[in-house]
Amino acid sequence: MKLATTTGDFLAYTKNGCESLGYIADAGFKYADYNFHGDFENGVGVFGENCEYYIQSLIETARERDIKFVQAHSPMGEPITKDENYERFIWATKKCIEVCARLGIKNLVVHSGYEKGMSKEETLEKNKEFYLDILKDAEKYDVNILTENFNKICVEGYYWIDNVYDMKELIEYINHPLLGACFDTGHANLQKESIREQINVLGRYIKAIHVHDNMGDEDAHRPLWCGTLDIDSLMEGLTDINYKGYFTFESGSIFPKILKRSEMKDRKLSNVPLFVRIESEKLLRKMGEYVLKEYGMSD
Repeated sequence: MKLATTTGDFLAYTKNGCESLGYIADAGFKYADYNFHGDFENGVGVFGENCEYYIQSLIETARERDIKFVQAHSPMGEPITKDENYERFIWATKKCIEVCARLGIKNLVVHSGYEKGMSKEETLEKNKEFYLDILKDAEKYDVNILTENFNKICVEGYYWIDNVYDMKELIEYINHPLLGACFDTGHANLQKESIREQINVLGRYIKAIHVHDNMGDEDAHRPLWCGTLDIDSLMEGLTDINYKGYFTFESGSIFPKILKRSEMKDRKLSNVPLFVRIESEKLLRKMGEYVLKEYGMSD
């Protein structure tokens, strides 16, 4: 199994995916998960004015730094709520599918949607409509669309697909060969079942993983051993299903969020310096290498 991490690791330091890719390469990673959400949120990169130039820059940077794109994450949004932002969000999601094909990315993670007051049945049906729509583009470009187990948040009046049982039900309800699952370890750690049990529920549907830790109380996106995630249970589960994908970190919050309070923004030591963040990224890679080695999964 090969190690990968997300360009989102450096969103606090740059809004440029090429720069983020360089920092990941500096830390010794050879495989990358491209985070489209930063581009979408800031109107840059793939969603900027010089889109074509930017895509070519990504391709050239990856080649020069000897790093390969292996999966990606689409923008976050509201895919089943047809408000004033709906058309732009759908367009952006489909744009990501096209760019994935150009970057050689096979797997694109696309979150399901939810809406206040919707029943489980309505939520499944609306998500089916959404996924079948974007799967038409996925067929055109031969890209897998992966739905993800949500962060568990208990808010009255909302139903969303945060557990593997409902996630499997959604996948089988849609029943499309290009639709699979991305198993998120941090989100799974908020559930009562063991990580191994959850992995086995999804089984063959798992095409990618997001690896991060937390204390079981919030979606903190911490590195391994910085929370309560049962790492052995994770590795046992991946062994059970004969997982062949990448071991992809989504542990961007190695440090607490950069301070944004106005009274602190000009302080000399309020923010983690970039060189420290790069060094921590190297440690993240070493953590992953150790885990894979202990379970005989190193390539």
